[in-house]
Amino acid sequence: MKRTYLVAIALFAIMSMVHGQDRSNFKAGFNAGIPVGDAEAMSSFSIGLEFNYHWGVSELLDVGAVTGFINAFGETLPDQSEFEDIQFIPVAGSVRIYPTYHFKFGGDVGYAVGINEGNEGGLFYRPLIGYNITGNTELNVSYSAVDNNGTFAIATVGILFLF
Repeated sequence: MKRTYLVAIALFAIMSMVHGQDRSNFKAGFNAGIPVGDAEAMSSFSIGLEFNYHWGVSELLDVGAVTGFINAFGETLPDQSEFEDIQFIPVAGSVRIYPTYHFKFGGDVGYAVGINEGNEGGLFYRPLIGYNITGNTELNVSYSAVDNNGTFAIATVGILFLF
């Protein structure tokens, strides 16, 4: 019973800190990437949209939520077999750590909903490194992956704009 109270108090304290910070932001942008690993045989290029909202927990840490859209263009193989476009909508929790003003690193973990026919989706994860070009613009490099009976992964470069 004591453990339940301690966990409840800790969660309340964390939520108070998150809610108490004035530093929150909404960012939106786009990315482009090259499929890697298992995905190379099915696709040649991907584009995506990203929307995220972060709350400042401290000067060094943000937490938040991320969603968007990923479209990997289907590949035609030399034997004339074709793969359809592969599409996902990721829904994930997000953490960003800011060791300096310009650099950040972090990751997103959640679920990617498969949009195209026969695509069941799966576990979504994305480690990333970002660089603030200006106060309102960020450039990032990431590895986006969806796991479900194999891994569909993309190495991406993206740009985000603060709103």
